[in-house]
Amino acid sequence: MSEPPLPATTSPEPGRTVHGGTCAIVGLPNGGKSTLLNRVLGRHLAAVSPRPQTTRNRIIGIHRGRVDGLEPEAFELCFIDTPGIQLGKGALRRFMRAQALGAAGDCDVALYVVDASDSRARNPDRLSKPDAADLASAIAGVPLVIALNKIDRVDKPELLPLMETWGRWGAAAGRDGLEVVPIAALVGDGVERLVTTLVGMLPVGPAMFPEDMVTDRAEEFLAAELIREQLYHQLGKELPYASAVVIETFEERDNGDLAIGACIAVERDSQKAIVIGKGGARIKQLGIAGRAALGELFRCTVHLTLFVKVVPDWSNGDAGLRRVGFADLGGGGSGGGRT
Repeated sequence: MSEPPLPATTSPEPGRTVHGGTCAIVGLPNGGKSTLLNRVLGRHLAAVSPRPQTTRNRIIGIHRGRVDGLEPEAFELCFIDTPGIQLGKGALRRFMRAQALGAAGDCDVALYVVDASDSRARNPDRLSKPDAADLASAIAGVPLVIALNKIDRVDKPELLPLMETWGRWGAAAGRDGLEVVPIAALVGDGVERLVTTLVGMLPVGPAMFPEDMVTDRAEEFLAAELIREQLYHQLGKELPYASAVVIETFEERDNGDLAIGACIAVERDSQKAIVIGKGGARIKQLGIAGRAALGELFRCTVHLTLFVKVVPDWSNGDAGLRRVGFADLGGGGSGGGRT
């Protein structure tokens, strides 16, 4: 189901001066970064699942609105959703890490999303561990906001001490007055306050993006993400880590329907059998769920054809990544149209 948008979504007039800039959403895997992006935008752009490392690419999402009391009141906030920071072997993991670190070091403000319900992830010392240390270095010179996410899963007496802990960490790091905002991205609690906080830290200047632009990603990319999300939901722990979705055909019919053909790439025949399921039952369910999700995203009837292909060891080298759609690192398309 699509997330409802935040209340203040009136777009700045063309040519108007706005509070505008980029905000990299960074953090450890499974902290709720993509859920937050979807919640703010009020649409399902980024794949989400309970499984860590669902996000693999940087995804831009542009949120516009007004904040009473600011001068000017209008804002244009360009979020950059990133993969959870992690270490690991293989080209895919290196690619994901590079996506996160690149965005973290090149933004107007960084938003570090913390899973407040995870006793290890919510400790500021977690940033000193080997997998996260490079991220800490990347955001060291960037204005920072801490979002303590999933507070609906945290006992209330624990929340204030946790906020104070991050405040002390900020002071020790030379960030006096560090903003620590508790949120529950899944249900929207605290998200409007978080957006207001971020907007107040942005520079003032002319609006940078076309009014109808929501994301930098082409519709084919968004379709592949939603199909891959259904893989996570349908297969759960059986899902092979090295699975990808490639859109082979994307055609708008005269009646406004979309016809999409997608390839699910895996690395071994045994993985192909898992995705297809006994008698094709699983891929049939994937098709049903995928059509529903895509229909909601594009607001039309979608005809989806799925097939599974073995691409041996695609996740272990750059050539393999390109074969399954990772060649365009910057994304494509204006993000207008149906989304």
